[in-house]
Amino acid sequence: MPRCAPVVTLAVLAAAGAAAPTGAAEPTTALSAYVEPYYSWDFDRPAGNERPPFIYNYDRVGEATVNLALVRGAYASERLRASVALAAGTYMDANYAAESDTFRNVFEAQVGVRLSETRDLWLDAGVFPSHIGFESAIGRDNWTLTRSVAAENSPYYEAGVKLGYRTADGKWFVSGLLLNGWQRIRRPDGNTTPAFGWQLTWTPSSAVTVNSSGFVGNDFPDDARRMRWFHNLYATFALDERWGLTLGLDTGAQQERKGSGRTDSWVSPQAIVRYKASDRLSLAGRIESYEDPDGVIVGPPGAGLRALGLSVNADWVLHEAVVWRLEARQLESRDDAFASRGGRPKSGNFAVTTSLAVSF
Repeated sequence: MPRCAPVVTLAVLAAAGAAAPTGAAEPTTALSAYVEPYYSWDFDRPAGNERPPFIYNYDRVGEATVNLALVRGAYASERLRASVALAAGTYMDANYAAESDTFRNVFEAQVGVRLSETRDLWLDAGVFPSHIGFESAIGRDNWTLTRSVAAENSPYYEAGVKLGYRTADGKWFVSGLLLNGWQRIRRPDGNTTPAFGWQLTWTPSSAVTVNSSGFVGNDFPDDARRMRWFHNLYATFALDERWGLTLGLDTGAQQERKGSGRTDSWVSPQAIVRYKASDRLSLAGRIESYEDPDGVIVGPPGAGLRALGLSVNADWVLHEAVVWRLEARQLESRDDAFASRGGRPKSGNFAVTTSLAVSF
């Protein structure tokens, strides 16, 4: 972990505390932690003990290990906020492989200032969770144990500046972002072009959330610039006290090459149904499709992933801080995208994963 991070945190918190407005509510600080050990078994028994290369969570098989372990400190006052989270685990190893050593354990590091005394308008800067999608790197926050293929292959985190506004009634949230790239803390060498993002969330009631998020930018060196356009749309519904439904659709396109008027594209629809059987037991089922025939995001160019996925999930709340999770998942490809232990191509992949999600 970067040794300077705790010092930076204390400096930020001290500065924020000194700037707290007179007569405002007392500033608050909080320290939290999350640990998620897991065991996954891939019935293809891969020789490298890893799940397919487009899976970044719970990617080690046949061994007991930790997907994510993090510690987070946060500060909040009426006009300033800051948070720093340092993390380790197989998720960090897989997802942060392209980052420099300085940032490979930085899960979150951001500072925000409220720009208006009367409106909920904030400017945040640093490293923060992605504005894209309904699935988080924090496993307990998701209805299913594993992440969808769409979530695994779109940003989990981003770095840059975000301007966000929430209406007084809490029903609308809108933000614009200036980013370093597509899941980038450090911009690629030779890249001088900024990327942009936006988010619009409508919450008409506690039972309905509709979200639109987008990304536009170049994630390559300038001499090989290829613009990427991406949109994520999802809606979450609490159908009643027991049943919930989430529908999502990812669509993206990218220039074939610099200066080209032609684009390659991908699309991924998905649906998740959750049933809360009791206060301690929840069940979920997911169906998803990932179509990237040109290999823009997953797979070699011109031979990308085209797959259908099905999974079933059960969560048991063992303690208010501990959830035991179990999931079975089948992926089917039209192009023999998976490999058996001997390396022979095959169309299907089946895996079972279990984890303990512990938060305190």
